[in-house]
Amino acid sequence: MTGSTAALDPKTERAVAAALFNEVWDYLERTDRTLMDDDMMIHAAHASCLHWRKVGGPEQWAIGEWQCSRVYAELGHGAEAMWHARRCLHLCEEHGFENFIPASAHEALARAWCVLGDIPQARMARDRAYALAVDLEDDDRGVIESDLATLPIPRD
Repeated sequence: MTGSTAALDPKTERAVAAALFNEVWDYLERTDRTLMDDDMMIHAAHASCLHWRKVGGPEQWAIGEWQCSRVYAELGHGAEAMWHARRCLHLCEEHGFENFIPASAHEALARAWCVLGDIPQARMARDRAYALAVDLEDDDRGVIESDLATLPIPRD
């Protein structure tokens, strides 16, 4: 991938991508974020994706899209959350992933549908995420189930 950004060696590029990814999680976990923090969180998520696109593979690309979706959902930007959730799912389908990432993609879709106010669609995406998580190892299944538990979906 070429671009106008200065070239970094692959080891540094990976370190930057990972650090930005973790920075986004720090912002997501804060309860006292300011508008400036929200801006920084968006920029960090996209910057992480950019760096992973240069040195990562399809799994990192999909995870980056998932994180962008999560950020936008957290901020109430449904259309943007949906865009990135669908990009994550597309990468899963394009590369034939059968692991943790497709379950995460459906969790992102459910979250985006919630922000957009379409609870029936959110339920369907949530249920698909649960179905995909069933066969995962305990730790991965626990992450998916924990994320799904935070969805603002009223009881059926």
